[in-house]
Amino acid sequence: MKFSRLYLIIFFMLNNFLLVFAQDKSLTKINGMSMVASRSTINDANAKDLRDIGSNYIAVMPYAFMPKAEKAQLFFDTKRQWIGETLAGIESDVETLQALGLKVMIKPHIWIASGAFTGNIAMTSEEDWIQFEENYKAYILAFASMAEKNKVSLFCLGTELNSFVSERTEFWCELIEEVKSIYSGKLTYAENWDKYDDVIFWDSLDYIGIDAYFPISENKTPSVEKVNFAWHGLKSALKSFSKDYNSKILFTEYGYRSIDYAGKEPWESSRKEVSGNETAQLNLLKGLHQSIWDEDWFAGGFLWKWFPNYNSDSNRHHNRFTTQGKISESYLKSFFKKI
Repeated sequence: MKFSRLYLIIFFMLNNFLLVFAQDKSLTKINGMSMVASRSTINDANAKDLRDIGSNYIAVMPYAFMPKAEKAQLFFDTKRQWIGETLAGIESDVETLQALGLKVMIKPHIWIASGAFTGNIAMTSEEDWIQFEENYKAYILAFASMAEKNKVSLFCLGTELNSFVSERTEFWCELIEEVKSIYSGKLTYAENWDKYDDVIFWDSLDYIGIDAYFPISENKTPSVEKVNFAWHGLKSALKSFSKDYNSKILFTEYGYRSIDYAGKEPWESSRKEVSGNETAQLNLLKGLHQSIWDEDWFAGGFLWKWFPNYNSDSNRHHNRFTTQGKISESYLKSFFKKI
């Protein structure tokens, strides 16, 4: 009789523990994929491909366009854009992904017509700054409202906007509060790997978002062991930064091209023809995952990038960031599914 009662007590304690464990989202890593916007909305087959590789979160990326980095004009949700970049297209893609059990991050981006880096956006007058802020707020609030309507899990306030963030801190603090008034999900912001410590409002967000293109190796094909060694030094600084803000770090982007010297300047995305090297990409991904993924201060990350309409017969992406059709694709399936 005593044994039976003890058994029941242990059973209920274990059951409650497992229930709490399952409900605690902080215990689940974000195994994310950055999905490239396309000319049309995605279908169930596209979403299943993402689910089958083991992803549990997908970043969808609306775009706004600027004619110049110093001009206040900002255009979004226009008829000239691909459907996958617009409000209606993003909403349709969100619905398709969520229907298959995938969670979503909406991650707005700006494209500057001149090809200028978004981190250098800077107006030349106070009047232009105010106008640009109004335009940017309209862009963000439109997608935040749609995110709330569709119960999107995570919303990113912007991507790699260092000068804008540093020079107009009051605007950003007000924007965060305004977004919180209409959106009830988790919030982050994606800052570049070399500027994340310039952001002053991390304590107002749920995650410290970093586009993690840290230089890792100058070797043509770095070994996994050397990649691990490089991350050993980096992760101590990241851990300390996470502790300072009592907030987990999320790699809002990470990834490597399948080229020689892929770890030297991982942010390099020029379309110049260079030699393909799938082993370099694989080793860099393995080293990052082995070094970072199990850390308790680390929330996970979104791999850059995935094409929903990938053409396996084309050589267009053989030396680009995507892992599709490469040896890293099968590796990702095994890595994501064992976590």
